[in-house]
Amino acid sequence: MLINIIITLTLLLLSFYGLQRLFTLPKNVWLLFLVQPLVMAASPVIVFIGGILATSMGADPALVTLPVTVMILGVASAAIPAALLAKKKGRRFATFSGFTLGFIGTILAMFAALNGSFELLVFASLLFGACTAFIQQLRFAAIESISNTKDVPTVLSILMLSGIFSAFLGPEIAVTAKDWLSSPHGYAGSFLFLAGLFLVAMLLMLNFNNPEVKPSDNHGEIRPLSKIIKQPIFIIAILSAAIGFALMSYLMTATPLSMHHLHGHSLNDTKWVIQSHIAAMFIPSLFTALLVKRIGLKNLMLAGTIIYAVVAVIALSGEQVMHYWWALILLGIGWNFLFLTGTSLLPQSYRSSERHKVQAINDFIIFGFQATASLMAGWILFKAGWHVVVLTSLPFIVILFAVSGFYFTKERQNTNQTLININDAKSHQENEAES
Repeated sequence: MLINIIITLTLLLLSFYGLQRLFTLPKNVWLLFLVQPLVMAASPVIVFIGGILATSMGADPALVTLPVTVMILGVASAAIPAALLAKKKGRRFATFSGFTLGFIGTILAMFAALNGSFELLVFASLLFGACTAFIQQLRFAAIESISNTKDVPTVLSILMLSGIFSAFLGPEIAVTAKDWLSSPHGYAGSFLFLAGLFLVAMLLMLNFNNPEVKPSDNHGEIRPLSKIIKQPIFIIAILSAAIGFALMSYLMTATPLSMHHLHGHSLNDTKWVIQSHIAAMFIPSLFTALLVKRIGLKNLMLAGTIIYAVVAVIALSGEQVMHYWWALILLGIGWNFLFLTGTSLLPQSYRSSERHKVQAINDFIIFGFQATASLMAGWILFKAGWHVVVLTSLPFIVILFAVSGFYFTKERQNTNQTLININDAKSHQENEAES
């Protein structure tokens, strides 16, 4: 219903003004909070209807998740160019470039729906993915806009919180505007609506100022990438985010097809589950910044891993709507914890002069993992069923437990080394005092 879209946009504006009263942060952060849901709404639309629309167009059952997979491949392939363009031309220029790709993607997707062209839908999804690579860079633009590194978890939480609105906007737009334009299989109007949101986002971004780059940020020794990626902190950060993202995408991509096509649940029930999942991905951001201060990142990562294990148990328990709903809700929460952990740890692995290079390889790895997972989801689902999809996620959950254990060990070693250094300093002072 159109009223649901209006309510969502109204709540976005109210949150925009309300949060500014609670947190003192630069204008750029709040602008990104407002703009991000408008452009992020395209991804939930493809996740929600990509497989359904592909099936209606007569695509091979093994390839019906191809729009989602190609979208994520677009993210992975554009991750490095997006970061390098931001380095060369600035965050503002790079963001406008990404949004332009997204706008073109919505127009092509509209024509794909009008003409029943699966191939054009896949190409449009590729452009959505390339656009998303630039959208993912917005979190780094927000980090660079603040002066105090202690505010990083708070800024990330606020920015991730805005994703709640895209969770509701995307599926509501898909259903509400489905028949606004006459098309063989529907949804042409949905993509036209998305095109309008991209135009609004670009107008708002005219107020964005490039983060101030300190001279020291572009100078200094730049270590080889091979040396950076061997650091324990980088390994923990990348595995937390990459495996967390891949497993989330794997199960999420398979869910609409499993619910609607294999087990006969209604489109509205499927929409509700996907909306709830995407909302659950971002709602925890209301308290994760506080949670990090209370329990630390290592415990947040462990909590996310435990939640993923619970997801597997619930998903294997049955195929009723509530099984899917609870599994996808917890999947979203677990993803939030793991992705926040990885993104917060990443800046600890690089120097300012290395940031663009490391950010690029980070996103390339994360979305490369995600693309592979989403492609496998459709193939395994139609070949072996929902339970096998869930069972094949278990080895990766075990890996996450191993990474969490490694993180705890490194933290303990760092704490012990700090205590040794403190004791050595005290002993040195006492010896000097005695002499």
